[in-house]
Amino acid sequence: MKLYNQIKDLEVIIERYDLHFKEENSSGDFARASIILDVQDATPSPSTIARPCTQISLTGNGSVGCGEDVTYDHIDHFALIESPITLPIAGEYTLESFSSALDEINLFPGRPPERKASQFYRRWAFESAALDLALKQAELNLATIFDRDYDPVRFVVSNRLGDPPTFDRIATWLELNSELEFKLDATSDWSDTLITDLAATDAIRILDFKGQYQGTMVDQPSDPSLYRLLFDQFPDVLIEDPVLTNETLALFDGISHRITWDAPITGVSSIGELPFVPEWINIKPSRFGTLQRLFETIEYCLEHDIKMYGGGQTELGVGRQHIHALASLFYPSSPNDIAPRAYNRPEPTPALPTSPLAPPLNPVGFEWHYTKA
Repeated sequence: MKLYNQIKDLEVIIERYDLHFKEENSSGDFARASIILDVQDATPSPSTIARPCTQISLTGNGSVGCGEDVTYDHIDHFALIESPITLPIAGEYTLESFSSALDEINLFPGRPPERKASQFYRRWAFESAALDLALKQAELNLATIFDRDYDPVRFVVSNRLGDPPTFDRIATWLELNSELEFKLDATSDWSDTLITDLAATDAIRILDFKGQYQGTMVDQPSDPSLYRLLFDQFPDVLIEDPVLTNETLALFDGISHRITWDAPITGVSSIGELPFVPEWINIKPSRFGTLQRLFETIEYCLEHDIKMYGGGQTELGVGRQHIHALASLFYPSSPNDIAPRAYNRPEPTPALPTSPLAPPLNPVGFEWHYTKA
């Protein structure tokens, strides 16, 4: 089974592209926005402090394919939207030749991105938009291409717990829906009482140690005391992105099967660079940049019995649908960190979609609109 080979020859006609900037308040340490701008329109003010995203829309042969750029820094979004340079992407391609063409195009005209990872995020936005457009032009979806089924998607809710962190948000969510499951960012300011209360819910499925992040607002340094306490209180929970040092390594004796990786995973080669063969990894499509790296990695995991779950980066639009589609095809029953966007609102809200999400009835393209009950 060669997943990428099954899509690489899909033909796509691209006539133009448009950029749509969005923002929206969120529950974490950042926000995204709800302004929509065509590339020709007046640009947003860079004074805003919310985290942004830009939807990439590719138009061709009467269809529109969309992808989502989750680049973290406003200045990188504004530079593209304000740029007088039109990216030379119009033409007739296969998905493989379009990817090759992108190798020669500077997707950050005028200035380099603030961080290296943004190259991958923007590249994914264009490649996923091209896949969406190619499938729509052929009147197909990924399930048909791969001869797989779209299955219901289990999800967990990923929220931070405030400053200072409290149990209140989790308590409110469980009052609204006692069946919810969670992925939480563990931080050194978690109190013993908070940890005890969280453990008593039996609803925590993943603890994200954020130990592989550098230079972000969510960096969490190594904390052996916290690690030890969480291992004891949450004996069955997956541990994501810990810091493995001489001081912490011994703590993981006998539980390495619970360690999972997110930030380091950008392709098959990155799995080989991990300190040991993992049992779990987090698949965040934007980290891979290209369709080829993404599908080669998924295929590698399937062939080597590495379990996967989906992850996102607070997408506001079609990017979330793409993540749902991939989970639905390849890891639907995993603790996918891909709750519908309403779960990221500043305050818990009743009557939200429940897990698992029912797949769409007649999907076309890369889109995946879950079926509401």
